[in-house]
Formats: sequence, C-alpha cells, structure tokens
Amino acid sequence: MKWEQLITSRRFGQEGKHFSRFDDRSEFKRDYDRLIFSAPFRRLQNKTQVFPLPGSVFVHNRLTHSLEVACVGMSLGNDIANILKKHHPELRGTLFEEIGTIVSAACLAHDMGNPPFGHSGEKAIQAFFTEGKGAYLKGQLSDALWDDVTHFEGNANAFRILTHRFHGRRIGGFVMTYSTLASIVKYPFASSLAGAHGKFGFFSSETETFRKIADEMGMIRKSKDGDPLMYARHPLVYLVEAADDICYEIMDIEDAHKLKLLSFAETEELLLSFFDETQQAHIRERIMEEGVEDDNEKVVYMRARVIGLLESECVKTFVQHEEEILAGTFEGSLIKRITPSVYAAYKHCTEVSKKRIYQSKPVLDVELSGYRIMETLMEDLIDAAVNPNKFHSQQLIHRFSSQYDINSDSLETRIMAVLDYISGMTDIFALDIYQKINGISLPIV
Repeated sequence: MKWEQLITSRRFGQEGKHFSRFDDRSEFKRDYDRLIFSAPFRRLQNKTQVFPLPGSVFVHNRLTHSLEVACVGMSLGNDIANILKKHHPELRGTLFEEIGTIVSAACLAHDMGNPPFGHSGEKAIQAFFTEGKGAYLKGQLSDALWDDVTHFEGNANAFRILTHRFHGRRIGGFVMTYSTLASIVKYPFASSLAGAHGKFGFFSSETETFRKIADEMGMIRKSKDGDPLMYARHPLVYLVEAADDICYEIMDIEDAHKLKLLSFAETEELLLSFFDETQQAHIRERIMEEGVEDDNEKVVYMRARVIGLLESECVKTFVQHEEEILAGTFEGSLIKRITPSVYAAYKHCTEVSKKRIYQSKPVLDVELSGYRIMETLMEDLIDAAVNPNKFHSQQLIHRFSSQYDINSDSLETRIMAVLDYISGMTDIFALDIYQKINGISLPIV
C-alpha cells in the first residue's frame, strides 16, 4: 500500500463534485467537526462505557472516552507523521501530514455504532437470533443478513451510520472522506468471516460501499473474487486501535480508584509498574515537589505519565514496523508489540481490571439489567417488524423516527430498521421504552 493513495480527501457520496469553501479547514478537519456536532456523537454522553452512569462520582461514559481517545489519536498521528516525513521526504507538503487529524476524527467515530449498555447490549442482540425468540427467523432471512445479525458488532454499525443512506435522506451517511471511513474499520472483512470472536467490519448492505472505498485507496485485498470480502487493514486503523487500548485500560484504572474498587496503594502499584525504579523515584519526587497531597490528583499525574509512555511506545512500534503494516503482513495490535517490560505492566493491568473491575458488582448489575432491557426491546420490536399488521405492532411502529424504514415491503429492511433504532438509543431512552412497553411507567402530562 502507498501513503499517497491511502491518504485522500475524496468524499463518499460527493465523488467528482467540487464546492466553494468559506474557511481554510482541511477536509479531515471537516470530518472531525461534523462528528463533534452530530446527534449520534452527542448521544454517547448517555451510553455506558464500563461503570454505571454517574451518581455522586463522575466516571467515563462513551462520550468522554471517545474524546480522550481522539486526543491520544491526534498525538499518535502527529508524532508518526513527523518521524516518517524524515524517512520519506516525498511526503512533505502532502496530505500525509494530516494523519493526526484523520486518526483523531476516526477515534471520535469508533464507538458511535455501539448499542445501549455496551458489550452487554451487543450480546443481547446477537443472542436474540442465536438462542432467543428470533431463532425461527433463520429460514426467512438471507445467509448474509443472518451472519450480520447473529454477529452484530458495534464497529460495523459505526461504518453503517457513517455511510448508509437512511430512509428519507438525500445523501448517504455523513459524507466523510475515504481515509477517515477506512480508519475506523478495525475488522475489514464480511460477517461470514467473523469466526468465533464474532468481529467483522461492515454489514452486507454496506459491502459494496467498503469495496469501493478500499479499492480506491489501494488497500490490499486478501480474498479471491467470489469469496467473502476481506482486506488488510488501513494502516491508520492501528493508531485508532492503539489510542483506544491505551485510554480504556488506563482510564478504567483511574475510575476504579475513584469508585474505591481499587485502593490508592493498589492503583499506585499498577501505574508505577510501567517504569523502572529510577523513574518511579523521579515520579514520586515530582509529586512531592508539586505539593500534591490528594490521592486522586496523584493518580491523575501517574496516569498521565503512563499514557505518555504508552503513546511513545506505540509510535516507536509503528515506525519500526511500517514496512510490514503497508505490506498488510503485520499481525496483532501495536500495544502487543511494545517493549516487553512495558507490555507486561499493561497486561497486568488488564488482568487486574478483569477481576476487580469488569466482574465487580456495579458493572455486573448494569450488564444484567441492560441485557434484560435489550432482550425485551428486541422481542417486541422485531415481532412488530415481522407482524406489522397487529394492533400492538402498529403502536410500536409509530414510535420509530421516519429515518428508519420500518414500513418497507422487505422483511430484511424492517429487521435492520429495528436494529438501527435500538442501537441508536441511549441507555436512559432504552430504559424508558422498556418501562413503557411493560407498563411500569406512564407519561405524566
């Protein structure tokens, strides 16, 4: 793959068109701004990241997480651009210099397709078709759509939100640049290749869209003609993934300390383990010199140092493996290829997080409740899509926004309309609809 082809300002849905611009923003900065001001991005403020949405202690939601990932992504892209321009002088003065902005925009969008209640919501959608009341639909849906819905994936749904022409719209999606769109597709293959992990990059309805974008940029195709679509990743995907890996793991440790799931001593041990003894002594000394006495502020400082270290490690790894990445032969993620001692500290954090955070009572309670809410919504709304002439079905269908083609003659289109509707809900809205469907609450006029 070639950087000159991979970084393009060509826009999906506006190919060949030229517009007068009234400011000097780059096309990639326009992508970033469109996402920031969009309704799907704004709704992330009411979607669970890991912990229950804040009560007296503020913890991360999907919105704050995405903003932090975008910040780290900007640093990764800018640092790599500065280094690689020295290796490839021909890239100076080209669009390659803007990869920081591209990565940052893609980071903003990377979680936009996640349903309410995070991974629990994804599992509820998948399970409805694989082991729940929707299993009978297998014979009524195409193999391609069945693969899509039984492996429902937030990453693929984000690509759909950004590119799909929803009902009543003149154009499709957000009209983003090809480079930004490709940079969010972590798994650039069809759902039929999802395998045991259930990961894929685009729904069958967006297959041709992805093919068009990937071929235009010269992304390496790994599948033969006639086989399900599979490509090598766009190189910038590795930076979006690294920014996400850095933020969710380290920020979850900070949140766990605030919620007293981890003591200060445990948190300090985890964060300082990224550094050797000399560096640890320097960090402690710096905290004392600054007069920081509050434990939360000490954690903030240590967390910042860890993020800075991991960012520089991922930059170094990307530059070292640039040739493999462009050849489509690089395996795994950047974070797994950093300095072994640093990765060992990171892996230790993931192990502690799994036991002490992700399996903690507050997190499990949200997952249990969220799963049941999503299960009920799927059962009632899919039934309405399958049997639209029933009285109760019509009551539910009238709740759908006009952008969702719930009245289509095609059953598959109606099924996808339900998934679009449910996956776009915030946690609170999903709870509200659940309560109304079950007669638990009534609107007060």
